Amino acid sequence: MSTTKKIYSKRCWLGGKLQPATVYYEKGIITEIQHHKTDGAEDAGNLILMPGIIDAHVHVNEPGRTEWEGFDTATQAAAAGGVTTIIDMPLNSIPVTTTANAFAEKLAASKNKLHVNVGFYGGLIPGNAKYPVDKNEFERLLQSGVLGIKCFLTHSGIEEFPNVGKKEIAMAMPVIAKHGLTLLAHCEMYKKEVNNQFSDFPGSYRYYLASRPKQWENDAVELMIQLCRKHHCKTHIVHVSSAEVLIKIQQAKEEGLPITAETCAHYIYFNAEDIPDSNSLYKCAPPIREKDNNDQLKEALLTGVLDFITTDHSPAPPAIKELESGNLQKAWGGIAGLQYLLPASWTAMKEKISIEKFIPLLTEHPASFLQVNNRKGKLKAGHDADLVLWNPEEKFEVKAADILHRYDCSPYCGKNLYGTVTQTIVNGITVYQNKKIINQNAGQWLLKK
Repeated sequence: MSTTKKIYSKRCWLGGKLQPATVYYEKGIITEIQHHKTDGAEDAGNLILMPGIIDAHVHVNEPGRTEWEGFDTATQAAAAGGVTTIIDMPLNSIPVTTTANAFAEKLAASKNKLHVNVGFYGGLIPGNAKYPVDKNEFERLLQSGVLGIKCFLTHSGIEEFPNVGKKEIAMAMPVIAKHGLTLLAHCEMYKKEVNNQFSDFPGSYRYYLASRPKQWENDAVELMIQLCRKHHCKTHIVHVSSAEVLIKIQQAKEEGLPITAETCAHYIYFNAEDIPDSNSLYKCAPPIREKDNNDQLKEALLTGVLDFITTDHSPAPPAIKELESGNLQKAWGGIAGLQYLLPASWTAMKEKISIEKFIPLLTEHPASFLQVNNRKGKLKAGHDADLVLWNPEEKFEVKAADILHRYDCSPYCGKNLYGTVTQTIVNGITVYQNKKIINQNAGQWLLKK
């Protein structure tokens, strides 16, 4: 008896365009695609059928921080948003993922909790970049299966994950390059205390924004480009928020440097002018900037200066977010948005871009960046059967009751977004359908071979 499943849609994303097709899949793999409706196929009508979304920037807090976001809730939320693969950042868990042994603990903590696929980054901190003393240990991490190495150029806020400087990055880059991995950088460089009134008005978003100026980001990006040019290490700028760095990234790409860059859904959906004071749900670093700045980020996604969109999902328990006090100085910085990558991004971009050009920003482009485009990011025979069905024309209100993150506090709550996800298939298994998780533990580890 055949175990092959089939889904037909009038709007199947194939070859860069929407067209009628039936996708066959069996044992977690796409086996065939027919450019017409076939007998026995599940009929998705006019819903868009496309590859599962890849969110290449997510913070999951296991192991160690049991009251924070864990793999179970994070991957359920991902499935509800049409995200079939997330990549976990190396900080916020205990221990931080800066050694091969710590990575083994991370893998153990995620077992039997993955409702979507999960890959992992390792971390670069001063302690594991002191060559030649720790060179072998760092190489063990690079060979452990991580998909890249993350560093901060300003303090991360986690004591176990301090920032590195030019010297440490210069020592690490040749080794990272040797293993064919990418160095991902949080680009802010703290210079000196900004002279404003933030300490006197800790609930003021305007003063918080001024406390982390664009120049911090601009200088850090310039440094990473210089080091990339010298060491020929693939370099990725995470969560670009300053439009002033776009010309630098564009010039680096035109020069042929192996530079990529992302922005996040919240940097293109929200604008500083609309953010109320004393609402710490919007606090993140770098901060959400002004509308004119953010419109330039959207244009950079159109032109390819920015490669793809992520969430930088970084939730925290409500008490640490200072939701009652609204104190932006004390509040944990991070946006809870994993479940809303697709609709928030589409709502922000739909007036500027066609759906055919939008889809690769969440699928094909992050797959190429992660070097998994031989199996993910396209509907193609031989690729993993990670699929999503969604309606880009349908509008819905984000309600707390529908949020599957560990905590339902998110700046998207109450917002009206376009793009409802109706079904998410992970490795050939329908995980999410009709607003419910219907199958669990369908996800797999996504490790560097």
